[in-house]
Amino acid sequence: MPNIATALRDEIRRLAKKEIKAATRVSKQAVTQHRRDIALLKRLVQVQQREIHFLRTQESKRLKQPVTAEEPQKGTRFSARSVAAQRRRLGLSAEDFGKLVGVSGLTIFNWENRKGRPRKQRLAALFALRHVGKREALKKLEILKGRKKK
Repeated sequence: MPNIATALRDEIRRLAKKEIKAATRVSKQAVTQHRRDIALLKRLVQVQQREIHFLRTQESKRLKQPVTAEEPQKGTRFSARSVAAQRRRLGLSAEDFGKLVGVSGLTIFNWENRKGRPRKQRLAALFALRHVGKREALKKLEILKGRKKK
């Protein structure tokens, strides 16, 4: 005959497991649903990031500017002669050219005379102006002057 204490312990253990399972079933189902929702949201974020990247590249092509205006493209170097040549090609004063780049006219003068070098952000703005024609530069300058008047 089996030991009564062992049988009683086994029965209590079985009933406790059954109660615990019943109590945690709702929580397990909720956790499973939350995991599904998180996975779905991650997929949606990935799709939206791809769309944002696509739209940024399309917009940059439309404006004829580099994709990232914060970092210059690899393989491009700063040259003081290049800044002066760009400014002469566009027919702009140092002050106006500086407005397009986002710096003062004195800074442009210093760059051209090798007394300073542009930081990364300004270097990217310089590289963006390489592919801008005279008419487009004048239009951008008009827009910038219009913003400052308001």
